[in-house]
Amino acid sequence: MLILCVTKNRIMNLIYADKICIMAYVEREPMQVSTAPRKPRILLAASGSVAAIKFGNLCSCFSDWADVKAVATQAALHFIDRTSLPKDVILYTDEHEWSSWSKIGDSVLHIELRRWADIMVIAPLSANTLGKIAGGLCDNLLTSIIRAWDYEKPIFVAPAMNTFMWTNPFTERHLMSIDELGVTLIPPVSKRLACGDYGTGAMAEPSLIFSTVRLFLESRQNASSSRTH
Repeated sequence: MLILCVTKNRIMNLIYADKICIMAYVEREPMQVSTAPRKPRILLAASGSVAAIKFGNLCSCFSDWADVKAVATQAALHFIDRTSLPKDVILYTDEHEWSSWSKIGDSVLHIELRRWADIMVIAPLSANTLGKIAGGLCDNLLTSIIRAWDYEKPIFVAPAMNTFMWTNPFTERHLMSIDELGVTLIPPVSKRLACGDYGTGAMAEPSLIFSTVRLFLESRQNASSSRTH
C-alpha cells in the first residue's frame, strides 16, 4: 500500500512493506508560471491576383513575430508557390472547408479560423474578392471568414489590380462599403504592372504590409497598457 501526503514544499511518501514503514521526503520544485504574452495570431489570406506570387514572402515577414495561419482562394493557388511558405504555416483552401466537416457537431473551419485570429490580412485583395466582400457574398473559405468576422477585431486589406480596375467607379463604392465595416486599407502603389500597363494598382510590398500591421497592434497594446496604469 502507498500513501502520499503532500505538504506546501515537499511530498512525503509512506511505503509499507512487510510491516516496515519507510518515510521519504522529496523536495518539490517550485512551480514556474510564465508571464510572457503570447504571440499575436495573424490570419493571412490571398485572393486571385498575380501579386499572390509574393504570398510566401508575406507569410515569412509575419512568421517570426506572430503565429500565422494562411488562407488562399482557388484562383490564388494558381500563383502561390507552396514551397515558399514557412514550414510552420498551414495553408487552408476551399477543399479543407468541406473535407473537415461531415456531420453535425464537427467543427466548421471558417468559424474556427475566425475565432483563432486576432487580426486578418488579405493581401492581395483582388477586384473580384473586394466586390464579393462589399456585397456580403460568401461562396468560398475566405469570404465565409469575412462574413462571419467579429468586427471588434481588425482586418487589413492590400488591393492588387489593373489601374483601370482600380479607378473603376465600382471600386470606389466597394471600398466605401468595407470602410463602413472598419476594414483598414493599405493602398496599392504605382509601378509597371504585370499586364504591362503603368499606373496605380500594384500591391504594397510585403514588408510595408507587415510593418503597418505590427505598428497598429503595438500602438494599440501600448495605449491599453497606459490606461491600466
